[in-house]
Amino acid sequence: MDQGTGGLGRGDPSAGGGGQERGNPRIDIGRLERGDPGADEQKRREGRPRGDERKLDDVTAISRLKFRYLRSLDTKSWDEFADTMIPEATATYSEYLQFESRDAFLAFMRNTLGPHVITEHRCDHPEIDVDGDAATGTWYLADTVLIPGHNMLLRGAAFYSDEYVRCDDGRWRISHTGYERTYEVVLSLSDLPSLRLTSSRWGLISREDGVISSVERDPGAPPVRREPEAG
Repeated sequence: MDQGTGGLGRGDPSAGGGGQERGNPRIDIGRLERGDPGADEQKRREGRPRGDERKLDDVTAISRLKFRYLRSLDTKSWDEFADTMIPEATATYSEYLQFESRDAFLAFMRNTLGPHVITEHRCDHPEIDVDGDAATGTWYLADTVLIPGHNMLLRGAAFYSDEYVRCDDGRWRISHTGYERTYEVVLSLSDLPSLRLTSSRWGLISREDGVISSVERDPGAPPVRREPEAG
């Protein structure tokens, strides 16, 4: 019998034990045909080396790390943001904007992206390569920055180039980050007279006369919504 297919059929006597050769585990075709939910997991385990499974787990963990980085940046949850990086983390955004430590990078973000600035960062198309306890990642970024007090809206896209390390606690963290712009445009909100900021997490809203009214709130507090006026 062909050794490449022997033992795969149900009831094949050469399989010795219902479709499984000794020392050579086979996928139970009967389970697959019956739609057994455990069959796909069995197929996954038996069809891929152990090391590949760990790499997929690492890619998932690194992806979650990046998403947490973006979420904590946009919600200005600075303690959580800091925890996505190692203390020695570096960042490069241009020849003139570079940081040699997490503390320096965090201080810049706190000062530049305070409650008066609303940001949206979205990343997809990840290309992540894992090599033991180190990894690299490329992400496609689309971002929006709204600064109502300066009547400014920025839109852009870029490719992130990240480096990651697995720390002593078993968690992945960022050791380097930065991006290169593919484009960036800046709009004046004065060119959009109908635009109104009606809700923000930090209490920034537009009055009918276009003036920005600020209700100071702590970053991370529930958003403030502008109720429609009566009549």
